[in-house]
Amino acid sequence: MRPHRFLTAVFLFAATLGAAGEPIRIAEVRPLAGADAPRASHEFSLHAYTFRGTRWSAAEIESGIAAAARLLEQCGVTLAAADLRTIEAPRAFHYYHTPTSRRMLRSLEIMRPAVFFVEDTHNLPAFDAEAVGLANSKARPELANTVWVAYGARDLPQAIAHELVHVLSDDGAHSRDTGNLMQDETSTLNTRLTAKQCSLLRTRGEANGVLRRRPAPPS
Repeated sequence: MRPHRFLTAVFLFAATLGAAGEPIRIAEVRPLAGADAPRASHEFSLHAYTFRGTRWSAAEIESGIAAAARLLEQCGVTLAAADLRTIEAPRAFHYYHTPTSRRMLRSLEIMRPAVFFVEDTHNLPAFDAEAVGLANSKARPELANTVWVAYGARDLPQAIAHELVHVLSDDGAHSRDTGNLMQDETSTLNTRLTAKQCSLLRTRGEANGVLRRRPAPPS
């Protein structure tokens, strides 16, 4: 993924304390539109998280997720349900930083797979978006099956879909094929996935519990 430029119904849940004694809590949950691809063999639910006071808008997040889900439909995978959860937390947690984000996830009950829409990243190297699957989460288990997207990420639908493929297939490989979604830099022209990539996504996603097989339609 392209290096980042490194920019300097409401439900209330039990709160935990941040480093400064301020509460960390899920302050709001709103449903997002799912999709219905009748020919899809697999489906998944997606949980988006943002922060109260962030520059992200709910409309921007919902639009990006919907467009990303359409890109995954080529693999026979559909988005069955989605929601957006707003976190109230001290400002430090609005930024993706491995030790800080791990601490936050230890404080909250997170639904996965999850996409966090953060203000920016404090990790180096800094990327527009980053995925943590099972295979690359052994040293940071709290982050397993999560995606982190910095505000201002370019090609947002492609960025979300690219990182979701990493999570669903539990694979960090990139492609050099022209037009492939898994090229290491996003582009609105990079949208395709190969049959092999799709097969890996479905097989591992189902095995790891982040995809489920859809029931066969009644005959």
